[in-house]
Amino acid sequence: MFYQFVFKTFFTKLDPEWIHHVVVRGIRIGKALGVTKIGALAPTEGKPVSAFGLTFNGPFGLAAGFDKNAVAIRALGDLGFSHVEIGTVTALAQPGNPKPRLFRLPADRALINRMGFNNEGAHVVAHRLGALRARYGSNLPIIGVNIGKSKVTEVADAAGDYRTSAKLLAPFADYLAVNVSSPNTPGLRSLQDVAALRPILEAVLEESLGLPVLVKIAPDLADEDILAVADQALELGLAGVIATNTTIGREGLNTSAARIAEIGAGGLSGAPLKARSLAVLDLLAAKLAGKIAIVSVGGVETAAEVTERLQHGATLVQGYTGFIYEGPFWARRLNRNSK
Repeated sequence: MFYQFVFKTFFTKLDPEWIHHVVVRGIRIGKALGVTKIGALAPTEGKPVSAFGLTFNGPFGLAAGFDKNAVAIRALGDLGFSHVEIGTVTALAQPGNPKPRLFRLPADRALINRMGFNNEGAHVVAHRLGALRARYGSNLPIIGVNIGKSKVTEVADAAGDYRTSAKLLAPFADYLAVNVSSPNTPGLRSLQDVAALRPILEAVLEESLGLPVLVKIAPDLADEDILAVADQALELGLAGVIATNTTIGREGLNTSAARIAEIGAGGLSGAPLKARSLAVLDLLAAKLAGKIAIVSVGGVETAAEVTERLQHGATLVQGYTGFIYEGPFWARRLNRNSK
């Protein structure tokens, strides 16, 4: 209740991206002071999940996008996320798209972002992860590293760009996630076509050091294209599919059409994705039938919804937007109460 009061009274009146940086800094300070350990998820309190050779202390983790530069992993683990997927990280450092580029839709419990993979680049993030591993070893949450295409890299050269990131980051990751589904990098979503996707996945697999490799897809793909990606994932021996990323759709929103037009382009996340994300999960579950993992993302807000995704065939579940609306103990609550 206190967080809801703070969110409605203060956060909604301030720039979302500025608040994001303040919150990340606050989480890091809280970790240093030991505050994040209050009520943190103990390994025995979540439902353990085995997936692609790893053991997670609960089914629910943090999706990519929140901790782009791997600066708050330990603190986020303390807050109850069973795994933290950092990034998206690109081979080259880049500032992302012009601001403003992050927008709240409180009436829909949603966000629109067009961040554009702003991050410090694979070299810097790899160095930071290496230092973290050297200092804390295995005393960390499971770390996924989400990699994407650098904006300046031509689509035709994407495989080499992904290869560079994978080579630098694989030594410090628990798994790699190949992001070809953000709507905010020109040409990126065209890489979900299986002919374009194959060389990227093959390049990442070659540099993965045997780590699990997953591919993250968009909810806007046609059903037949989703099944084609699933077939390719099976053929190449991927560890799983992450479904789904943000959507470019704007259907059925409570926020006024004028406000949506004012915001403009970007990926929509949060509650409006629930139906499509669940439909994509059902499609993948029928196709993959337990052969490889499915990580379900999109519109998950409650422990009951985590349970629903698991019952529909998800191996793991992730969220991000709910963290913004529900506050610091959201992940702990979902992991403890999902079944």
